[in-house]
This record gives sequence, C-alpha cells and structure tokens, in this order.
Amino acid sequence: MDELLAERYQPVELIGTGGAASVFRALDRNLGRDVAVKVFNPTTSDDDDYRRQHTETLLLSTLNHPGLVTLHDAGLQDDGSGKTTSFLVMELVDGLDLRKLLKSGPLAPEHVAQLGADLADALAYIHAKGVIHRDVKPANILMYHSGEHDTRLYPKLTDFGIARMVEATQSTAHGATIGTANYLSPEQAAGTTVEPRTDIYSLGLVLLECLTGEKAFPGPIVEAAVARLLRDPEIPESLGPDWVDLLSRMTARDPQARPDAHEVAVALRAMESEKDDDGGEPLPPMPQLDAKPDIPEVVTGGVTTGNVHIPEPPSRAPSLG
Repeated sequence: MDELLAERYQPVELIGTGGAASVFRALDRNLGRDVAVKVFNPTTSDDDDYRRQHTETLLLSTLNHPGLVTLHDAGLQDDGSGKTTSFLVMELVDGLDLRKLLKSGPLAPEHVAQLGADLADALAYIHAKGVIHRDVKPANILMYHSGEHDTRLYPKLTDFGIARMVEATQSTAHGATIGTANYLSPEQAAGTTVEPRTDIYSLGLVLLECLTGEKAFPGPIVEAAVARLLRDPEIPESLGPDWVDLLSRMTARDPQARPDAHEVAVALRAMESEKDDDGGEPLPPMPQLDAKPDIPEVVTGGVTTGNVHIPEPPSRAPSLG
C-alpha cells in the first residue's frame, strides 16, 4: 500500500497482517515521526465489519494508561468505488511479544511478579472503564524497554479487537465464544456470560506459563477449550505457597471465587517487596531484547491524544455469522 492516508500518513512497509486488517510502519509527514497504521479491510457502512471497526475506534479513544499503546488518530478513506477503508494511527512500539520471549524458557518468579502486577494494573483500569479484554494471552502482551539504558522490560496489553463493553453488545453476539483456546476462561469455553474476572483467569494462565514455561491447557482447539471445564490447571507446589494460593484463586472455575484485578496487582506487588526486603540474592537480570528486533511487534490499544475522527455510528449491532 503506497496511498497517502488523510493527506498525512505515508505507509512505508507492511509489518503485520490479520484476518480483518493490515498494519504498516508509516511516516507522519506533519510531525516527521514513525507511527503504526492499522488499515482495516474495505467495507460498506451497513455491514458488520464496519460496525466492529467503529466499535473498536470508539473503545480505544476512551482509554489512557501506560500499559496500553497510544492511539494518535483515526479516520476513513473512500476508495472511490463505494467502499470505505477505516484506519487507526498508533504509536510505533518495537519489541517482542511475550510469546516469543518465552521461547527462551520460563522467567524468574520476581520478574513474573513485576510483569503480572503491571498487567493487573492495566486490567484494573480497563475494567473500571467498563471494558473486558477477552483475549489476554502472551501474543497480546508486548515487552519493551522504555529507554536505551533501562534495566527491565515493561509490558503493554494489546489488541482490543474483540474487547467489549461490560453492558454493551455492539461488538459480539450473546453466547459467542471468542478468544484463544489455550487461554480461554471456563465461561468463554462454555459460551456463557463473561465479566471482568474472565480476564483474571486468562492472566492466571499466562503467569503460570511464565513460571513453568509450559501451557496449562495445550493441544487442539476443542480439546484445549473443553479441558478447563473438567479440571483446574496444574500448579506446581514447587512455586511456593504464595504463588500456589494466588494462581489457584485466579484460575478458579467459578468467576466469583477469583480476585479482581486490583487485588491481583496488590498481591503481586507484595511479592516484589518481599523479595526486595529479604536481604537474599539480588534480583536476576530481566531477559534482554535485541535493540532492533528483526520483526517489530505492532500493537493496538490506548488513548486519543490527537485529532481522532469518529465515523457515524452504525445503524444496528453487528451479528456473528
């Protein structure tokens, strides 16, 4: 794609594709900086894809947290044939997603506590805004250094493409199972009502994988999804009583038995503090990323800080076909 978007954003290279959109590294000619532009597949104003895109744009424009990627701008481009291309302009973040980082093996418990607390804070923020992410998984967690001499990695929760408002039905139909099979909550696997603690279950599985290096529910889609309806994940006693207790509560099959995101963050910060104060061995170094990874991970999420154009709302909620 080489077409100038909004007379401002010049796509430079394709850096990611998905079923509904492509992501380009682009130059913002007005400010002279690199950005990530998520370009959705062309749609007409009365189809379901347009409605989902509109819902995602509205959602992202309400969020502002350091654990989410910044949304700078949004707009529409008419291709001249009656179809419209919508796009989101975001900060460009070069880094590795957690899935790729874990290919090197499990992380130290102290780093998992830092990572988990940061993510739980981000979830507490979106939950307070009435948003459920619904697809918390390593591939949607970007790990990055905030500066050249930073001593740790920070996570950003990404991809709100299937997130929904707690009380709304714009983006997904009731009873639909959406998410990634290895990290689905039991209620998602059963196709029943989701709530903020749905994200807590998925985060629990992510943290368990960080600690052990293994997925709790591996295997094919149906097998992985059904397994959590029949059993709890196996949490090794060797992780210690604090981790066993917290992860067991986070992955309880009854959502009401799980802690909320703020409780999880507080518990994980306490684990960090205990390690800092115990006078034992120093914290092992956080795994390092290459300064310029071969394939930058570009993510969506965040806040409006610029001149976001929101298209006219759809006439009806989308359906799942």
